[in-house]
Amino acid sequence: MLSVLPQTSAYFESQQQQAYLVGGSVRDLLHQQPCKDWDIVSTGDAHQLARKLANHLDAYYAQMNEKASRITLKPAEEELILDIAPLHGTAIEADLQERDFTINAIAIPLPNLVAHLTSGTELQLLDPLHGVDDLHTKTLRATGDAVFQRDPLRLLRAIRFMTTLQFSIEPQTAEMLTRDANLLPQTASERIREEFYTILKPDGAASRLHYMDKHGLFTALIPEFIPARGMPQPSLHNWDVLEHSIETVAALEKLSQALDGPPEKLRESRLNHNQTDDIITLQALLKEAEEQHLYSREALTSPPMKLAALLHDIGKTTTYAVDNEGHIHFYHHPQAGVPLARQIMHRLGASNAESRLVQQVVAHHMRPGQLSGTEITQRAIRRYFVDLGPVGINVALVSLADHLAMRGPQDLTEAWQRHLSTVVLLLTRYIRERDRILPPRVITPQELIHRLNLKPGPIIGQLLEMLSEAQAEGIIHSKEDALWFASEKLNELKKEAP
Repeated sequence: MLSVLPQTSAYFESQQQQAYLVGGSVRDLLHQQPCKDWDIVSTGDAHQLARKLANHLDAYYAQMNEKASRITLKPAEEELILDIAPLHGTAIEADLQERDFTINAIAIPLPNLVAHLTSGTELQLLDPLHGVDDLHTKTLRATGDAVFQRDPLRLLRAIRFMTTLQFSIEPQTAEMLTRDANLLPQTASERIREEFYTILKPDGAASRLHYMDKHGLFTALIPEFIPARGMPQPSLHNWDVLEHSIETVAALEKLSQALDGPPEKLRESRLNHNQTDDIITLQALLKEAEEQHLYSREALTSPPMKLAALLHDIGKTTTYAVDNEGHIHFYHHPQAGVPLARQIMHRLGASNAESRLVQQVVAHHMRPGQLSGTEITQRAIRRYFVDLGPVGINVALVSLADHLAMRGPQDLTEAWQRHLSTVVLLLTRYIRERDRILPPRVITPQELIHRLNLKPGPIIGQLLEMLSEAQAEGIIHSKEDALWFASEKLNELKKEAP
């Protein structure tokens, strides 16, 4: 850094342009934090200046957008990025007034910065809005009344800074969040996604979602949740649909943290109901799954998985019903939630893989709990993992988080123990006995067609599925067994045909 910044400052001076360090770079410098990404604004044509500077530094140049450019030092040099943008207006004071928050409205002339870093000269801080004071008190304050109206993405940036910097949003800025929340949909989806994922990523996402909801940002971002506010649930539930959805995110984080902790602490937790140690077995299974690359602790609490937990009951908003006896029902809400989840993920600019993951969780989150109320067959276990594959592990864990959120602060019951035991059984079969429930086929589709003199068509898929289930149940063990079984089933299908 010390070798690059003097050259950069000297270059701007040689071009008779004024350059300033601004933004997060100044925050890091004042907090004595390492910084590899330096934000610079300058007079003149920023693109042309940056391109020539990149050549001067023998570095990589890229135009980021219509205003800003990025210079990246080559790998052999110090790891350093220079983001160069033009001044807003004709002077640095006007530029700072146009910025989002006071903590980002501080500038340092580049020559003064170099003198400070090389010889200890006192920093010359340009701070017209007293951002340094707000830095010291960890306060997030808008630079003016129209901050969010100029760029509605700043609504989410406020929550992001609150998250990453652990700052408090001062009351007047919080009021502006509420006032301007309805402007958020005007922002491009890819910009929203990046900010929202940053908000979701660290632990404590539920508290930030509650804060967003308090100020109107949550339903501005996901209006599908508007009917969920105050929507009652059956008596077993501690919260309405909206609160339950947010609390499921919190429950997923807490479950993940508990499973990452020492077994001794987990054994003493409320999750180990009746001291059966099923939760300890689950912890061991997940470790084995991670070693087999079937599961990732980081992926479980990634932004897409937290979104899946958040949206798991979104279908309840369109399926609410009350029967003649006053009982509340949400018939087929997982299936009803899938198109809503797809719509939300598309609007957020999520990737196809992220959208599919969320839709799978929404569609299947009830299955482990439903299985806990029945005698679980090999066929049911096999069907679960045929439908979901490794994603079935995360779906099962979201189902546990859903159960925990349903109970809220209330004590867990035998229903939790049955649910947990079912998840342990599902994961045991898949992680430790996968070849048994999903054995390799003993006969190929081509062999089936040839040996039974069949024509290609849907019947082949039906027969192969029947064969796979019979193989998992131990009914067939060889190719000849498969041919005999397929012949029998084929005759049955012919008899049933009209």
